[in-house]
Amino acid sequence: MNIGAEERARQLSGRTMSNAQYRLLLTGMILALAAMIIFAMCIGRYPVKVVDVVRVLWARLKTLLGAAEPAKNWDPMSEGVILTLRLPRIIASVLVGGALSLSGAAYQGVFKNPLVSPDLLGVSNGACVGAAIAILLHLNDFGIQALAFLMGIGTVLLTMSIPRLMRNDSVTMLVLSGIIVGGIMNSVMGIIKYVADPETELADITYWIMGTLKKATSTDVLMVALPILITTVLLLAMRWQINLLSLGDNEAKTLGVRIGLVRGIIILCSTLLTACAVCICGTIGWVGLVIPHLARMIVGPDNLKSLPMTWVLGSMFMLVVDTVARAATSLEIPLSILTGIIGAPFYLYILVKQRMKMS
Repeated sequence: MNIGAEERARQLSGRTMSNAQYRLLLTGMILALAAMIIFAMCIGRYPVKVVDVVRVLWARLKTLLGAAEPAKNWDPMSEGVILTLRLPRIIASVLVGGALSLSGAAYQGVFKNPLVSPDLLGVSNGACVGAAIAILLHLNDFGIQALAFLMGIGTVLLTMSIPRLMRNDSVTMLVLSGIIVGGIMNSVMGIIKYVADPETELADITYWIMGTLKKATSTDVLMVALPILITTVLLLAMRWQINLLSLGDNEAKTLGVRIGLVRGIIILCSTLLTACAVCICGTIGWVGLVIPHLARMIVGPDNLKSLPMTWVLGSMFMLVVDTVARAATSLEIPLSILTGIIGAPFYLYILVKQRMKMS
């Protein structure tokens, strides 16, 4: 791409904050996320001191690096709570929040629509059907997660095959295909709920659909961490191409973008991010829709800056929501309830603010 084309793309992407301001803000947000992780490990039905959290984590890090195990000058119960119960769940919440928000931002850029969410192509609906089938078959947690992941990916593949069968590769046809397949999956879910045992299976299905990280373990984190990190790096590396796609197909072609290939890779990465997130925590709404808007309000519309900020903000948001869900009451609060309570009013605020700017 020549210099003139790059300058044209930057002008069309809108005004953003300076690079120095952005780097300072992003660094501060990352440090804030690290501090929130430490404090989240302290909060719960069994409170733990900050100094004990730091000591336990530092000792475990030194052990992983091959150093001799240090003397334990902390409560053994605190170590078990931190490493076995809270650390896997907190890491899972960070990964899930970042994955959902980043995939939402990528979808919004590719489809040039701020109302797009990560489940546009039916991945969440398919994952819910897969998990429900696994619950009916009385599979263990790994079986539920595996079937949810496979059904989520399969649903998206089905969605993407419809435009090819219709010989219409337009974005509009792809969106309509997602609506059709999502509706089919919702109908299948209705059948599954109808035949499920209301005393056991239906309750488990409903609880899973509403979203929870209650059962997240170290194995779950290890299972999804690598694909989430790989696809996250790929999307962040392609954020300039997302900038170009957001200008429109004609502009992108003029700037030398291979639209079909780039769009396909971005959709694939976003779908994998969403499927990995949904398979370990169920369906969580509003994160992938609202957080990208918040990031653009802070740093501007340029995806070079907004996508990394979206990941950090999504991780922080999900960490806060999950901490409240497990610590606010004696009973675990489903995550979708909290994200809806926070996300819906905030999205209304965004719409009102945009309306005031236009008037």
